[in-house]
Amino acid sequence: MQNANQLLKIGNKEFTSRLLVGTGKYSSLEVMQKSIFNSKCEIVTVAVRRIQALEKGHQGLMESINWKNIWMLPNTAGCTNAEDAIRVARLGRELAKLAGQDKNNFVKLEVIPDKKYLLPDPIGTLKAAEQLVKEGFTVLPYINSDPLIAKKLEEVGCATVMPLGSPIGSAQGIRNAANIAMIIEEARIPIIIDAGIGVPSEAAQALEMGADGVLINSAIALAKNPISMAQAFYKATEAGRDAYLSGRLQENLLATPSSPLDGVISNN
Repeated sequence: MQNANQLLKIGNKEFTSRLLVGTGKYSSLEVMQKSIFNSKCEIVTVAVRRIQALEKGHQGLMESINWKNIWMLPNTAGCTNAEDAIRVARLGRELAKLAGQDKNNFVKLEVIPDKKYLLPDPIGTLKAAEQLVKEGFTVLPYINSDPLIAKKLEEVGCATVMPLGSPIGSAQGIRNAANIAMIIEEARIPIIIDAGIGVPSEAAQALEMGADGVLINSAIALAKNPISMAQAFYKATEAGRDAYLSGRLQENLLATPSSPLDGVISNN
């Protein structure tokens, strides 16, 4: 876990916001733009393959974001093996250069062969991460909430790990809190919860637990009012971080009176 300061440091970059936002599933580019603005995020993830293929909702996406103010996080979504993910990561680095971010080596590493549950492949992820770290990438791998693979990825040089709270887009919240708590406790790099968060209170919970950030896409993009929901997630991450830094009240098995009993007049 990172030092308890207000800046989120990933690799050699520092960010004020601890909310990362995705760009998929919005009803329009205008809604996406306004949602990103309201979220006050500084990191936005983009699917390299979908932009290259000009898939629906991605035409004009690159031009609609002000990359002078937003740090691009290219992702390898759609890759099913390590080799494919490495290739797409390299394309993502070139995409960042086209956006004017010549020194951007960030990549959100996703290796997902499972089409039903969309669970990441730990072996393929580790293999791809090792190679990308050697090539100078700042690697942010998406993983199951497995403390062992999280530590392995840290040891090979990943800048952070991004365990899922629950399956992608499921809105089930943080179903793996015990494992995530172990990952946070043992990590010496930032931990960013990615996937499964459905409402702002769950984002606040993640930050209260000691996670260093959250990545939100579906919960904002598919809300009835994405623009308003983005602002709610901004407030939740701020509140969650403040609560973590403030130090929560210790849990007790027995009740503790809120008012001291010393000096209370007795009938005896």
